[in-house]
Amino acid sequence: MKKQILKYLLLFFLIAFTTASVNAQVRIYVKARPTYVVVARPPMPHPNYVWIADEWTINNGAYIHVPGYWAAPRRGFVWVPGHWATIRMGDYWVHGHWRRV
Repeated sequence: MKKQILKYLLLFFLIAFTTASVNAQVRIYVKARPTYVVVARPPMPHPNYVWIADEWTINNGAYIHVPGYWAAPRRGFVWVPGHWATIRMGDYWVHGHWRRV
């Protein structure tokens, strides 16, 4: 019985810390924002699709460009584009996300 409880506790902590690390948002502050990348927007695949604009993501401690794409709309949600935010420490990228209407 004691071994079973220990197994469940270990499983609980493993799941808890794995989900926490996945949901944690890492920020890197920069003094100068990366240069803007020009990307041609492909034709809309379906009349109701939403354009998910270009994003910046962190890779090996630096921001890299991720091109935009078309996405199927989500009922009851709108897409909020990503943007740069500025605080005293520098600029950082705020990722785009779906927001409930």
